[in-house]
Amino acid sequence: MSKICVIGSSSMDLVVTSKKRPKAGETVLGDSFQTVPGGKGANQAVAAARLGAEVYMVGCVGDDHYGKAILDNLKANGVLTDYVEPVTGTESGTAHIVLADGDNSIIVVKGANDHVTPDYVKRALPAVQQADIVLIQQEIPEDTVDYVSGLCKSFSTPLLLNPAPARPLSPETIENAAYMTPNEHEASILFQGLSREEALKRFPGKLFITEGKNGVRYHNGTEERLIPSFPVEPVDTTGAGDTFNAGFAVALSEGKDIEAALRFANRAASLSVLQFGAQGGMPKRAEVERALS
Repeated sequence: MSKICVIGSSSMDLVVTSKKRPKAGETVLGDSFQTVPGGKGANQAVAAARLGAEVYMVGCVGDDHYGKAILDNLKANGVLTDYVEPVTGTESGTAHIVLADGDNSIIVVKGANDHVTPDYVKRALPAVQQADIVLIQQEIPEDTVDYVSGLCKSFSTPLLLNPAPARPLSPETIENAAYMTPNEHEASILFQGLSREEALKRFPGKLFITEGKNGVRYHNGTEERLIPSFPVEPVDTTGAGDTFNAGFAVALSEGKDIEAALRFANRAASLSVLQFGAQGGMPKRAEVERALS
């Protein structure tokens, strides 16, 4: 069983579904409202655990009822929570999600996720050292992402950096990451002044640009390659990117080659959009293997 350490955010998702996304100053009637566990870090941890890895989550929740629900959900999905702590007097992170027009819009309030500092990560060094791969995202402080990138380099532990939400990264952090998985919008912010083709060619085997239903594009050192996704009729695309990242990490940690790992991740992500909620449709390992076969 591969060992994965996820360092990142956890939150409660407040999800509204509507036939129409409101414009500025406009009020529309929604169809439904639900609260479901989320946060990019927690999503990736749950997805990786369902795909068969041993997963440690490193993060913070508030001391509110959302925090307890988030912790209970991680445990129920087999995620090891030794390094997830409630922060006294702080609310848990929340994500405010509108599902409309076949896609999602999201506003994230970080809350306790701002307490995932470098000093906090130091308490989880055993999980980082023992991991086959570390996953990190950007819903936690920027200096933590930089610190973890250097830490992973010092331990020779591969780091998969999912740079979402997008913000500029230091050259050192980019250099330290083994894999980076921005979407097209995030890549345009990270690599300003470079075309997509130039960015991919500059970082062969490291930069993987996700293109939603079209698949994932990367450069293998010789040529640019597009690994196509699997066509489905989506119910809710929230969490598809997190499932992709978890699937990619699990497959790489098991020794699959790049294109086999991308196909595995794409298949997992395609299954994840068939049910409601970021984690609601995240598939188990057997489901992905059946779908691939």
